[in-house]
Amino acid sequence: MGEEVTVFDENERLIWAGRAHAYADTFARLCAHPVPVLLDAAAVGDGVRVLDVGTGPGAAAAAACARGAKVTAVDAEPSMVRLAAQSVPKADVRLAALPDLPFADGEFDAVVANFVLNHVGRPRAAVAELRRITRASGRVALTIWAAPPAAGQTLIGRAMEAAGVTRPDHLPALDPLEDFPRTPDGLAELLRAADLREVHCELLTWNHTATAEDWWAGPASGVACIGHLLTSQPPYVIAEAKRHYDLLSGEFAGSDGMLSLPHAALLAHGRMAS
Repeated sequence: MGEEVTVFDENERLIWAGRAHAYADTFARLCAHPVPVLLDAAAVGDGVRVLDVGTGPGAAAAAACARGAKVTAVDAEPSMVRLAAQSVPKADVRLAALPDLPFADGEFDAVVANFVLNHVGRPRAAVAELRRITRASGRVALTIWAAPPAAGQTLIGRAMEAAGVTRPDHLPALDPLEDFPRTPDGLAELLRAADLREVHCELLTWNHTATAEDWWAGPASGVACIGHLLTSQPPYVIAEAKRHYDLLSGEFAGSDGMLSLPHAALLAHGRMAS
């Protein structure tokens, strides 16, 4: 397809460069939560040719291999590709990025993308590419974070805001013409616009458990956009954000001291025409 890389895409590459191990040690367990239902939605089972797009450390690829699927996985970040290849030796792991994947039309029985659409500059072109490489009657399934976010998802952002951290003007946002409602109807319509059939979208909610220090470790190690923003601050601002975080995190702490953090995501899936 040869799609032009957007400024948003370039910024995502910068944010995630070299972050594979930091992500695997922090936010990866959270993002792996929907993997079983994601694979169910794509009908991934024994012998199914499946592509895991944006594999990260390889959670979905590993789960698909465990089901006996024939797994190919791609990621735009080289450190993620290296880690996934080590972690999931049964998968064919390659470096590639949406919306221009190096596969033939209809090459896969199923294509899954776990929290990948949040990180692409052209979501519609990305879904169209997922459709292109899926065979007739094959399935596409993907997840994104829902909007508005659940309370657990806003904890770190609230602490940073209390410390006076604001999103800088130079940090590119998604082009409004490319954006879509992060709601069940909005995501379902995105799949229908790509000519997928029998589209269904549901809201997934769960409580992610972590220690307060483990949850802070993600942004503190520069993971994701919020971590990139936090670690770009002067040390005294980071310390102030941590002070507010320690206070606010008490809202989610149980009697054992563990945080129980509500999260909400959307799972959408559709089928190719026969």
